[in-house]
Amino acid sequence: MKEVIKKSEDTMQRRVDHLESEYQRIRAGRANPGVLDKIMVDYYGTPTPVQQLAAVNVAEARTLTIQPWDASVLRGIEKAIQTSDIGINPQNDGKCIRLVFPPLTEDKRKEIVKDASRMAEDSKVQVRNERRDVIDILKKMKKDSEITEDDLEVGLEKVQKITDKFIKKIDEICAAKQKEIMEI
Repeated sequence: MKEVIKKSEDTMQRRVDHLESEYQRIRAGRANPGVLDKIMVDYYGTPTPVQQLAAVNVAEARTLTIQPWDASVLRGIEKAIQTSDIGINPQNDGKCIRLVFPPLTEDKRKEIVKDASRMAEDSKVQVRNERRDVIDILKKMKKDSEITEDDLEVGLEKVQKITDKFIKKIDEICAAKQKEIMEI
């Protein structure tokens, strides 16, 4: 029973970690290297992440600089950024690429907050689904006489406490991200 609950807790933690990584990709008006995570550059016929081809730095609050280690890939990085969905036009000076993040409008901020809330709600649903699955497993174990009625009650209580902990964590992460998005 303990290993079932531990496995469930690990799965719930992965859901929270995934939400945090998704939030890093959200453009909140300030420079964040995480927006480049999904951008792949064609490097000698191989799709390669930008971070493996260049040094990515936050120069100012709203400016990212991308300094490739191989100057021949500069145009490829620029093209990959232009064709991506991040909505920022790269500025190429021949040695490095600058990405200037424009300030977000109030409407755009509200739209991003809605997306962040939806992502948090999806994560909560996944955590609750995991709780349901574990409860089903525990009830099956009780039915098969692998655990006692008391063990079942203790297990159900533990699973609920773990679920509540992760739901609270998701709410805290979401509130922090919403605050970050809404500040000017």
